[in-house]
Amino acid sequence: MSLLQLLLIGCGLMAIMVLGWSAFSGPNPTKEGGRRLQAVRYRHSESAMDKVEAQLRKAVAARKPKAHQIAGSNSRIVALELRLHRTGMRWTLSQYLYGSLGLALTITLLMFIKTHAALLSLGVGMVVGAGLPHMVVGFFIKRRIARFIAKFPDAIDLLVRGLRSGLPVSETLAVVSGEVPGPVGEEFKMITERTKIGKTMDDALQETADRLTISEFQFFCITLAIQRETGGNLAETLSNLSDVLRKRSQMKLKIKAMSSESKASAYIVGALPFVVFILLYTINPEYVGKFFLDERLMVAGMAGLGWMSIGAFIMAKMVSFEI
Repeated sequence: MSLLQLLLIGCGLMAIMVLGWSAFSGPNPTKEGGRRLQAVRYRHSESAMDKVEAQLRKAVAARKPKAHQIAGSNSRIVALELRLHRTGMRWTLSQYLYGSLGLALTITLLMFIKTHAALLSLGVGMVVGAGLPHMVVGFFIKRRIARFIAKFPDAIDLLVRGLRSGLPVSETLAVVSGEVPGPVGEEFKMITERTKIGKTMDDALQETADRLTISEFQFFCITLAIQRETGGNLAETLSNLSDVLRKRSQMKLKIKAMSSESKASAYIVGALPFVVFILLYTINPEYVGKFFLDERLMVAGMAGLGWMSIGAFIMAKMVSFEI
């Protein structure tokens, strides 16, 4: 048995051990005890602040997306279809699968013609065929979410003006679907269409929130839910929500500007080894080509990629901030 096969078997056994430990370790007893004490405090406390916080937590829990359904633990096909729908590109599941398979076969064939290493070519083809389409879909999802968040405060302001003029909520939603362009108008149009065919507004909003998984839209749904339970001026509440969302976007832009230098440094450090490898391969392919033939160099290259991945992950966490 070669050294590369032993390394792959060892990595597989380590991954199985980690997955088994995470599956059977169970919840943290300290955190579970703290959660139960917090629930008892909310249930029996006479403080008005505790009662308001308990009601807010109840509303959030009622409108929280079903994570196991959204993540696709019951069906990976459903999760993949949901991801494709979030892109807004009208891609079908068959197109995605055929494209991934074609890309994997093409990369495998080109690598095998160039290196004559069957195992390496198959591994690179599978990684590229599975990873590149996933990254492309993620890019389009992030772009659509960014466009949604940018226009969503304007949609809420339009809702506020409609409510102050005397229109009901359903009519203002229809106005937003026709006046606001982009993903916001599309999603509100789907909400109004669902209400027309018999669904309640709560169900239509919750279905959209589960599909989008955008915190800003979750705030909107929670605001409507609390307003229906407690009463009050909905227009004023939505106006305050719009102001909060705009300040949230401004804070994200400030953080992006402050962390741009660190991100640029991380990109340069992460891309430099690959650029040097490509340049050396272009200048002297016989010298660098040994990485595709000698198993010891393959193991060293895989170890280097692993350590680089860990470093890139750490740098990404250092410059990532949640608002």
